[in-house]
Order: sequence, then C-alpha cells, then structure tokens
Amino acid sequence: MAQIFSYILHKDGVVDDTALELAAAAKKIDAGATPNAIVVGSGDSLDAVCNEMVASYGEVWKVANDAITYPDAEMIRKLLVNILPADSILLFAHEHLGMDLAPGLSVKMDSAFVSDVVDVEGADGATLKLVRQEFGGAVSAHVTCDASQGAVMTMRPGAFAADESKGAGGQVVDKSAEAGDLAVNRKFLEIVEAEAGDVDITKSEVLVSCGRGIEDEENLEIAFDLAKAMGADVSCSRPIVDAKWLPKARQVGTSGQTVKPKVYLACGISGSFQHMGGIKGNPFIVAINKNPKAPIFQVADVGVVDDMLDFLPELTEKIEEL
Repeated sequence: MAQIFSYILHKDGVVDDTALELAAAAKKIDAGATPNAIVVGSGDSLDAVCNEMVASYGEVWKVANDAITYPDAEMIRKLLVNILPADSILLFAHEHLGMDLAPGLSVKMDSAFVSDVVDVEGADGATLKLVRQEFGGAVSAHVTCDASQGAVMTMRPGAFAADESKGAGGQVVDKSAEAGDLAVNRKFLEIVEAEAGDVDITKSEVLVSCGRGIEDEENLEIAFDLAKAMGADVSCSRPIVDAKWLPKARQVGTSGQTVKPKVYLACGISGSFQHMGGIKGNPFIVAINKNPKAPIFQVADVGVVDDMLDFLPELTEKIEEL
C-alpha cells in the first residue's frame, strides 16, 4: 500500500490531541506499516513538535517557512502537492484547517477524497473500507475508497483512540527546500480572540453541558444545580447560544470553545461532529438523551436513555445525599 501521512496540528509548540488519533487511524488502514507525519510552520517550536512526533511516526517531514507562521490552507495545499509522492494517503483532522485544505488537495493530487471518517473497517489491497456519518449522525454510511492513486481523508476528532505506544523511533526529515513557490492570493491578517466570559470552561475539569433537550431557558436552573453539587461548570451546545440563553463563552464545539475536562456530562446533546470537535483529551463522557439513537451514545463511556429534565434533578439529589 502507498505511504500514509498524518498532518500534525500544533500551536505554540503544543501538539494537538488529534496527532496520536491520526496515528491510530493510519494503523487501522495498514497495520503492517509505520505511518509518517508532516509538520508545517515556523519558529523554534517547530523543532520541538517534530522531535515529539518521532516517537509515534516513522518519518516526520518538517517544512519550515516564515510565510506559514499561521496555517494558510491555500499555501499549505501548494507545498503538500510539491513534496508528497503521487499516490500518498494523507490524513487530516476534521476541523477548520482540514476541512478547508483537504478537498482541494485531493483535486490537485487527482486522488480520492473522503470526509469526516469515524472508523476504518479494513483494507482489501488499495480499496479502503471506511465508515462516515450523515444526516447529523443519524446514519452511518459504509463506503469503499479506491486509494490506488492516493487518497485524502479527514478523520473525526475523538473517533479514534489515541495511539500512546510511542515506540516508532522515527527520524526528522527536513523537506523545507522542496516546498517550492508558496505565493497565494490570500494572506493572514490577524487573530481576533473571543471575549472572556464569566467562566473559563477551557480550564474546567468537570462540565455539565446542555443541548436542545433543555427545552426552555428556565430549565437551565437544573443544570446549574447539578453543576454546583458536582463542583462543575455549566457549558452548552450551539443551539443554547443561538437562543441567547447562555453566552458564547460557554459554548463547546468547533465554532465555540475547545475543552479538555476529565468528566463531561452531555445532557440533551445529540453529539454532532461540530460539538464533539470541541472536546479534547479523551474525557469520561456521560450522555443523557431520550433518543436511544443519538450519535452521542457512540462515543459515551456511560449512556443514559432518559429525559434530562427528569434525570438531572434525581442525580443532583443523590449527589447531595452523598
């Protein structure tokens, strides 16, 4: 099978949790091969990221360029076309950059493209058997992908258990000189930081998170009561923010905050990839939803099929008794 590469996300020298998840996904594609990694950026922290990744990947291809201090999908797409072998299989995390970069890259490389992959069922030669979700997670689609001319895939964060083995013993290969002309039609201007809220949920160890199942703004009180009993903070999914019941600083998801709690209670939350994309670090997830087919149950450690409006007050009462 062709070489498999994972595109490594990092910021200020800190590697994103998806780096080891992509390593696990790559091994499900080809258990007999050691995947490679691509690390793009600039500054001293780039070397630290590369050196960290050699424990999990066979080769770590480093591309250092001051023009890509901030990851520009158009620019990175050009350099990947220049450095990658023609039939490569390239894995991205299914988040902002991956969703922007991957589709166009597959066109440039004339290779197959599959988005939001949640599982790899196996491979038959160059044919990959993949699972992705459609209709907001209500349907699991089993698809085949002809990777004989390469493939570009985005893998859902959290769908693959991180590969913590770190026994690859890889090496860093500097590909900076092969990046070529990176002139593009758009350029990075600035990062606008979100306003700080009354609670910084990014630092919370326990979160009680509410979704559509809360039904009414007045019902938020039961979530706050449970959070108080647990010593937790209250967060939410996007519909709660759109309804202006809670401030955006409490929203978890790709369009909200990225959180890394130890325990995450998903109350009345369906579990769309936009929401789950904001949860990192493999927390212990407890899902409470009256729909037994809700996608959240596929990633939950404990699932409770019940109406959160009935279940949460009972749970609060039991915790207070203890």
